[in-house]
Amino acid sequence: MARRDLTGAVDFSVLERLAAGDATVVEEVLDLFREQAALWAPLLDASSPGWRDAAHTVKGASGGIGAHALAEACGQAEACSDELAQPALDRVKDALDTALADVAAYLHERALQSLRAS
Repeated sequence: MARRDLTGAVDFSVLERLAAGDATVVEEVLDLFREQAALWAPLLDASSPGWRDAAHTVKGASGGIGAHALAEACGQAEACSDELAQPALDRVKDALDTALADVAAYLHERALQSLRAS
């Protein structure tokens, strides 16, 4: 996996700007995002009583790293009635998977660059 595998699901310049270009901070935030995603994903199910809170949390975190499509999908899910929630949450999960794939590719590329610089 490398930068060429990026889909554009995450605009990493958003986080890079927020972190003032500090690569260590960028990597820590992305690692935290991945760890938290593992906790959020099971809650993104209409049968979970906390699904709306999970979608709201993912929306905020995804906006902070530049995953705009994921944030938008979360906002749409939050606005859904309970009866229409599952299809919207499925779109959130798909967008989360795509964002996580971009995060993995981005971090892999950064690791390769670090090795090359050594």
